[in-house]
Amino acid sequence: MSVHALVPLPASVVVADAPGLPLTPATTVSGPDADLLRALVATRTGIELHGSDAKAGENGSEIASRARIEGVSHSTPAITLAVVPGGAPESYRIAVDGTSAAVTGADPAGLFYGVHTLVQLIRPAGDGWEIPAVVIDDAPRFAYRGVMLDVARHFHPVATVTAYIDRASSLKFNHLHLHLTDDQGWRLQLRSRPELTAHAAATSVGGDPGGFYTQDDFREIVAYAAAHHMTVVPEIDLPGHTHAVSLAYPELSEQPVISDHIRDTVRDYGGGMPENGTAYDGMAVGFSSLKIHDEATYAFLADVLGELAELSPGPYLHIGGDEALGTDAADYDTFVARVTAMVADLGKTPVAWHEAGTASGLAPGTIGQYWGYVAPTDGMDEKARGFVRGGGRLIMSPADAIYLDMKFDADSPLGLTWARGVTSAERAYAWDPAAVIEGVTDADILGVEAPMWTEMVRTLDDIDALAFPRIGAAAEAAWSPAAGSNSERTWESFRTRVGALAPLWARSGIRFAALPGIDWARED
Repeated sequence: MSVHALVPLPASVVVADAPGLPLTPATTVSGPDADLLRALVATRTGIELHGSDAKAGENGSEIASRARIEGVSHSTPAITLAVVPGGAPESYRIAVDGTSAAVTGADPAGLFYGVHTLVQLIRPAGDGWEIPAVVIDDAPRFAYRGVMLDVARHFHPVATVTAYIDRASSLKFNHLHLHLTDDQGWRLQLRSRPELTAHAAATSVGGDPGGFYTQDDFREIVAYAAAHHMTVVPEIDLPGHTHAVSLAYPELSEQPVISDHIRDTVRDYGGGMPENGTAYDGMAVGFSSLKIHDEATYAFLADVLGELAELSPGPYLHIGGDEALGTDAADYDTFVARVTAMVADLGKTPVAWHEAGTASGLAPGTIGQYWGYVAPTDGMDEKARGFVRGGGRLIMSPADAIYLDMKFDADSPLGLTWARGVTSAERAYAWDPAAVIEGVTDADILGVEAPMWTEMVRTLDDIDALAFPRIGAAAEAAWSPAAGSNSERTWESFRTRVGALAPLWARSGIRFAALPGIDWARED
């Protein structure tokens, strides 16, 4: 038997030539995350497992002992879940035989990921279900494994965000980057600057309705993410992508810089020309800028970033920095240096898109997010290396591989093609984070993030269609050992493994796109 439906591929999988563990209503489950496993098994198979959660303070050996005392014998299939400290962060072990399955995590996150791997293993067996006999030892390649959701171009309600958290965390992503502001809208309520949502949140691309998160909404997202072992990374995009600010504070915004690129985008996609103080619902980028030499700008940012830091318990605060084409280069460097220092003074680690790597005064340790191509162009790689020279690391998000909003085929009504055309599932898989930028190795890489920009994405169904199955390729780039270190770490293996997840995704309500080139499984 192969590794079947496992995505991302674990570090080590040893399959036994022996009977698996039958799943029946008699199968018991005990330990932390028992409720999660019962819910996932019910979704996958319709079977309601029995058992109880771990008692307060119980460790793995105590859970097993209690299972024996309470009458779980070798004749009764049993699943035990436990946290056993001592392994690498987020690591886990699964051991399954004909009578039992044990999932142990080095920490709660590791156990959570082990539970999701166990559910991926479930397969039909005759008229029932089983978990094959197997031993899995697993740990992540990179500490940061992220997805980004742009809620500025089109606003997405809390329920959509939490549903995306469910989907991403099941594939072992542990960061949710929320792109909260852009030219088209400001999406977070701030007590210090209520004018932002009062005047700059009503619209989206194409004239669609806007919206914003109240502070309670944002706290709900943060808490839901934490319960799924995900950290929210909030982004306020600066100093460009700030046209929405002009609706509330026109005195802080420069007049739009109208280039031929802006004119071409308006011609191709509509939306009209941007005007300071007027809501913008087009798709052009690079025309807006805050006033770099006005101290009122930094007073504004002190309020915004300070309040955002209070609302965000995670270590990172993203300040954007991309496509600031309406800002003079020297002014841009001055601005980035000052704002990354402001973030650092708030006790957060600044994150910026790779353009900010040019700033000589970049706050030490600032993390860079590379969004160039797998084969870098126009000096994007050198800009990214600036973060490493400054004591920071990189998040790899090559647009032509894991920008999930790119078209998956030429006829798709969703998605764009600016990142080297159509991004097939195979192209999304065929890259390695440490092979993109010369001189940048695993040690220089914090992790991998798959962005979802939403110019054309209005609903959860749109997100599903664009993300799945290609999000699985991003998950494997972030979690699994590098290609060549495992015979299953290949496109040929992945196309079978990700295709085998179709029944699980379908039963989970994920409306994935059945892309060609993948061996999609069916259960009649």
